[in-house]
Order: sequence, then structure tokens, then C-alpha cells
Amino acid sequence: MTKALARVTLLAWLLSLSISAHFLVNDYLITPKASVVLEKMSQELTKKTGITAYAIATTQKLQEGSNLYAYAKQYESNLSKPFVIMIFAPNAIIKSSISQTGRLGLIPSSESLKSAYDHREVLHYFNAFIGSKDSNSLQSKYDVAMLQAYSELADELAAHKGVTLESTFKEGSSWIVTFFAWIVRIGAVLLFWIYFGRPFYRRMRYGRH
Repeated sequence: MTKALARVTLLAWLLSLSISAHFLVNDYLITPKASVVLEKMSQELTKKTGITAYAIATTQKLQEGSNLYAYAKQYESNLSKPFVIMIFAPNAIIKSSISQTGRLGLIPSSESLKSAYDHREVLHYFNAFIGSKDSNSLQSKYDVAMLQAYSELADELAAHKGVTLESTFKEGSSWIVTFFAWIVRIGAVLLFWIYFGRPFYRRMRYGRH
């Protein structure tokens, strides 16, 4: 009973990490560890600039012709202005005039705030990782692409206000790709061992069923 309660408590804690104050939606696309890093950047950005950068990672299959502004509108009443919402929607097929690629959208709270960042640069950092041809898992690519794009957005918003952020990733920080890739791989190995490897080992050694 105690072990079961401990597992439930641990699971609840891990899930709580994936939905932070500035992560409006996370449909299990971004890992808890990555969302904690994003939250750290968002807190520093808001504290130093007064601008809040919210994040959404949704599995919704937004169809072609959908409007990300309309999608983000449902959250607007609970958000602190000024803000920018970064929407990651890997299942979306969207064509519109706003700054997006069908995967990532940037929604500012006002037209004037658009001049505080270069959406092309933000998308560049996102696409550089999401579309990379390497051995990293899709999960690690999601994590890294989202964090790098968010970091670039946060840095540009901070520069617009004449301040510097310490928690964002600077040039030469490509180590984060390897870091998150190994986190995902180690997690996968542990899960395999717990649910398949260990039971099989016990059956083979002790004849347990």
C-alpha cells in the first residue's frame, strides 16, 4: 500500500511539472524536465521585462484554414498582458498570414509587440532542430526545438527592453541536444527494465511467474 501511494505521489509530481504557470497546454509533447527549464526562462523574462511568454504544446489536429489567433483566444482572459503565446502544434496543417510554419505559431497580445522580436529567427531555431536528420528521438527533438525557439524569443524580448537573461541558451549551447537525447534514452531504458527486463530476469533466475 505504501509503495503504491509513493508511486501515485511521484506520478502526480512529475505531471505537475509538465504544466507550469506559463505552460498553458502540454499534451505530453514536452517532457517534465524540459518544461521546468522553460518555466525558469519564462519567470526570469517576466521578472525583468514585464512581458510574459506563454507556451502551448497541443496534439490537436487543427485543419488547414484554421486560425491560431482564434485558437489562442480561449486562453486570453486568464493571461497577463503584454504577452506572446508560442504554440507548438505538430499535427496542425495551417495556412494563414501569421508567423507560423504549420508547427509553430507566435501570437502577440498587440500589434506593437510584434516589433519586439523577429519571428523568422525564432522559427529558424525551431526548424533547425525539429527537422534535423540525426539519431535523436522525436521526443528529444520536440524538447530541444521548443526550448531553443523559446530561448530565442525570450532573448529578443529581453533585448527589446534593454536587459539580458541568464537562463536562456546562448550561441554554442548545442550540448542541450545531447543532454535531452540522453535523458530520453535513459528514461526509455529504465522503463523497459522495470516492466519487461526485470520480470523476465526473475523468471529466468528464480522460476517466478
